Amino acid sequence: MEAAWDIAFVLFQVWLSIVVGLIMLPAMFGMSLGFTDIYIKVLVKTLEWATLRIQRGQNEQPTLPSQSANGIIEKDDGSMEEKIRQLRRSHPDNLAGGDFTLCDAFYFCKKGIENIVEDQVTQRFTSEELASWNLLTRTNNNFRYISVRLTIIWGLGVFIRYCILLPLRITLAVIGLSWLVIGTTLVGLLPSSNQSNDCCFLYLSHGMHNRENRPKKGGICVANHTSPIDIVILANDGCYAMVGQVHGGLMGVIQRSMVRSCPHVWFERAEMKDRHAVAKRLKEHIADKTKLPILIFPEGTCINNTSVMMFKKGSFEIGGTIYPVAIKYDPQFGDAFWNSAKYNMVSYILRMMTSWAIVCNVWYLAPMTRQDGEDAVHFANRVKSAIAQQGGLVDLSWDGGLKRERVKESFKEEQQKMYSSMIVGLDCHEASVGPE
Repeated sequence: MEAAWDIAFVLFQVWLSIVVGLIMLPAMFGMSLGFTDIYIKVLVKTLEWATLRIQRGQNEQPTLPSQSANGIIEKDDGSMEEKIRQLRRSHPDNLAGGDFTLCDAFYFCKKGIENIVEDQVTQRFTSEELASWNLLTRTNNNFRYISVRLTIIWGLGVFIRYCILLPLRITLAVIGLSWLVIGTTLVGLLPSSNQSNDCCFLYLSHGMHNRENRPKKGGICVANHTSPIDIVILANDGCYAMVGQVHGGLMGVIQRSMVRSCPHVWFERAEMKDRHAVAKRLKEHIADKTKLPILIFPEGTCINNTSVMMFKKGSFEIGGTIYPVAIKYDPQFGDAFWNSAKYNMVSYILRMMTSWAIVCNVWYLAPMTRQDGEDAVHFANRVKSAIAQQGGLVDLSWDGGLKRERVKESFKEEQQKMYSSMIVGLDCHEASVGPE
């Protein structure tokens, strides 16, 4: 038994020496030995081969499920007034009046069934559909059983992800976390964010665009939110002051260590409910141009990398310069979206660490300020639209809070007002025309 422990200890020493010598030390000096680049190139070639093999298998076996389309059903995006007019004109009696008619109910039934099958909100809180299989088991289609060769490649991938990449990433995470806590606690310094991608070794690989627009001190950085690692990706290219609730346990230790290195904005639970107190703390922070820019995710929840949902107006009421940032992950290598309703943090981290890689692009947009006469809501929507356009994301006006809450009565009343105003408008139109 002692001999087995000795062998295990020797293997651990060798493993740790490789990790520190070939990955950690070069990364500390901003160097890269190119492991990540080589890995990504090999992975891309493998996924391309798997995609071609799947396509050939679908042609040979027509019974195989086809790739998912962009949607389950085809929706008609016409306006309410236009569609109801069409329904009335198609009626045998050619109903053109402005009074309520029973056929109007068909429009609302059709829209209701469409939204039950596939609404714009619910699908934003599930994993993004892939155009092709990425050799992960997280797919609705069992493509790995198309051929023996594809199944062997899939099995080899499982071994690589769970027996090589997972232990390596856990080792790097433990070393990095220890470095953060010890460095900030004993020395009071935040570890440099200018590090090589090899430090994360295949875990994070990303491209930074328009870096001349990076957030400056005294400003507010706002970005779309897909995953908790959004913070890690942005912090890899610059330092930010975080905004959040005070936690206990290990998270509390990390928060207290971070505060020793730079002034973050942490709130107590009771204080978070006081919007005025939060706004005051944020205004005081951005008023000091020596402090780091604040990083805020105005959506307030994670969205599945396909769209941007409503930005809360609080971040845009306090003044200052807004630095928009668009983040878009490449789902080909792994699903970065955190579905907090389905996975806890531990399960999510395990899924991340057993993915092929987390690859994303980050765009720094030009700074934006509130225009004369523009309220916070319109300013937030303007920033949101710019982020969505740059990142190739769908711009939605729905509140991400619907992930956990019921639709507000005001939304239902708004649809009722639209219909009633349309009826009144038709009545007024007919009254103004009159009989010939």
